[in-house]
Amino acid sequence: MASLQLSRLVKRYGEATVVHGVDLDVTDGEFVVFVGPSGCGKSTLLRMIAGLEPVTDGDLFIDGQCVNQMPAAQRGLAMVFQSYALYPHMTVYQNLAFGLENVGTPRADIAAKVDAAARMLQLEPLLARRPTQLSGGQRQRVAIGRAIVRNPRVFLFDEPLSNLDAELRMQMRAELTALHRRLRTTMIYVTHDQTEAMTMADRIVVLRAGRIEQVGTPLELYNHPGNRFVAGFIGSPQMNFLAGAMNAGPDGTPMVTLDAAADGRPFAARLGDGGASRRVVAGVRPEHVVAGPVEGEHLELDVVVDRVEQLGAMTFAYCSLPNGERLTVQSAGQAAIAPTGSLRVGIPLARIHLFDADGGKSLTARACA
Repeated sequence: MASLQLSRLVKRYGEATVVHGVDLDVTDGEFVVFVGPSGCGKSTLLRMIAGLEPVTDGDLFIDGQCVNQMPAAQRGLAMVFQSYALYPHMTVYQNLAFGLENVGTPRADIAAKVDAAARMLQLEPLLARRPTQLSGGQRQRVAIGRAIVRNPRVFLFDEPLSNLDAELRMQMRAELTALHRRLRTTMIYVTHDQTEAMTMADRIVVLRAGRIEQVGTPLELYNHPGNRFVAGFIGSPQMNFLAGAMNAGPDGTPMVTLDAAADGRPFAARLGDGGASRRVVAGVRPEHVVAGPVEGEHLELDVVVDRVEQLGAMTFAYCSLPNGERLTVQSAGQAAIAPTGSLRVGIPLARIHLFDADGGKSLTARACA
């Protein structure tokens, strides 16, 4: 196991900078997920850690040792790729053993390590098969097993589940999480799928355009996003965003009025940062929008239902507001929402996040959990 420290890490390709001075500490045995949209630099960052891409500027430390100039093979890391990267002419056993053979590991040790990995990943019945005779999930387990036999200090995963169907992805998420619990080895996992990030990570690193937007546990990011980008990226369905304005009330209390509010009634802002008059964006998660009576202080909106999806355990209503904004309502169970027509919904004030309309920074005090 190992810890990692990234200090002002920069990556440039010619004139283009794709990673901008990233600082991050990963503790020994932690499962950290890099998440963000395509092109945000997450895979580049992983390849720099692996030694597959040189560091342009800054420093990369493994267990306190700077490894900027250290070859990939000497870093004690193992990487699992999206494409599996298995040798098609070799059996599963040979694929698992190949890396150990290359470094002169004794045959008895190779057999012991391969057998242990095969038992752990339930590959024992498949050892004589070739990759073309395996399913996608089985191939991915072989790729993970090939990393396990090396007993690395850190596992690196580059979107390893993106080629699998939904059911297999769910199964492999559970297997990887269980594997981490057994091995307690440091793992860094790259994905664009925020569901993978939420279900697997000890901590999530949200990246955008080569910069870290926020780092935290899954629920910290979900309940207390630091800016509008994180709020919109973490959570499915995506958070609703409604435009509004903040101004001082008669007693000086900051008050917010949403452009689409049914009665134009302002509500008091629960601010954690700044109270000057400004344009704001109010964010509310779909599961916090109520179709029907709302208890306590709340905001009412008149919407038009465009489409309803009944999923049995959940109902989604996709709605339009008079000013053209969109609103998604998520209700538990089989809610009786007509597929078209008008609807009045309520939003508890305690569930509203506020963001600056210009920079997107969160303005809300930490009370939306």
